[in-house]
Amino acid sequence: MMPASYERIHYGLRPAKNIERKMLCEVFRRLSAFARVETYRYIGFGSTYFSDFVLFHKALDIKNMISIEHDAQKTDRFKFNRPFGCIEIEFGESTQVLASLEWDLKTILWLDYDSKLDATVLADVAFFCANAVPGSFVAITVNAHPDSKEGVPPLELPRYRAQELEARVLKENVPADITGKELRGWGTAKACRRIINNKIEQTLNERNGGRQAAPAFLYQQLFNFHYADNAKMLTVGGLLIDEGLSDQLSHCGFHNLRFFRSDDKPYLIRVPNLTYKEIRHLAEQLPVNDPAELHAQAIPQKDLEAYREVYRYFPTFAEAEI
Repeated sequence: MMPASYERIHYGLRPAKNIERKMLCEVFRRLSAFARVETYRYIGFGSTYFSDFVLFHKALDIKNMISIEHDAQKTDRFKFNRPFGCIEIEFGESTQVLASLEWDLKTILWLDYDSKLDATVLADVAFFCANAVPGSFVAITVNAHPDSKEGVPPLELPRYRAQELEARVLKENVPADITGKELRGWGTAKACRRIINNKIEQTLNERNGGRQAAPAFLYQQLFNFHYADNAKMLTVGGLLIDEGLSDQLSHCGFHNLRFFRSDDKPYLIRVPNLTYKEIRHLAEQLPVNDPAELHAQAIPQKDLEAYREVYRYFPTFAEAEI
């Protein structure tokens, strides 16, 4: 049996993921226009590292936290690594656990999968959109690396990729204009975002159909991250509101965030390779609007631009005695 992903990858040390986690934290902080962020419930997949739980508890003071763990054979290890007593661990598949919870609280749900988009992921997304109260937030992360298989000739890859996508998410969920030729590079991530957003809109249309004169539920996408610590990954997400909360949405100032994305244009999280001395030198010059204002001998321009974009969220890893 292949080891679980948390046994193969140290989630806390992936730099692009680390940056993404801090960016999401900044988004969540702005939810105070709907309710004090510390009153939200956070649901995620903590794994043995609980990296997002640690950050969101310390930075946002969220105390109502639920970690969904499907590896029920190793309950003792998850319980041992739980960093705070306010984290409740629910063992089982996400679809089952989500259905067992009450949904009368504003909730931040991060469906942080390391697997590819499939019908189960879409079912979780649909469940959230059918049950969450206005002001709730959902983020979905999936592996968006193009499908490949040993023995499949290059000329056959487009057809293979199209077949694999349809098999995972079901053919009726794939827009007719998505072809296998588009599922290369970041094309798979773009297709996955469309499929996820279509499922959200479909579910909300069904939910609104039974509300008659009540304000309609709406979804506002807030980010569309592409990143790759190894495999190409997609994280897309946003806010569930009703028409009566439109003013609160404008007061959040999400559009002022550098990484705000409300459409299909992705924000690529780029991690420059810099020495500690170079980081300190650049930090003394930031913030600036124009990367040309940064002066650093011999550092490639692309790394200067990348660091200017993410310096507030940039991870600094150092060896320490524990």
